Amino acid sequence: MKLFYIKRNTKTETFITPRMGNLISRVTYIKKYFLGIPIKILHNYRETYYGEIKDCDDCHLFI
Repeated sequence: MKLFYIKRNTKTETFITPRMGNLISRVTYIKKYFLGIPIKILHNYRETYYGEIKDCDDCHLFI
């Protein structure tokens, strides 16, 4: 078993945007693990409806 490794995980999340309302998109997380325990998220990005790849920090949440 490796001490450190990097793993990519994809799941669906719901974002609230002013133009489209509820937006359901696939979000990919790239995490760094130590002995199977996640240490930190290196990067997360999402795929838009049109197939573009965007950073998750661009989402504006209005709750």
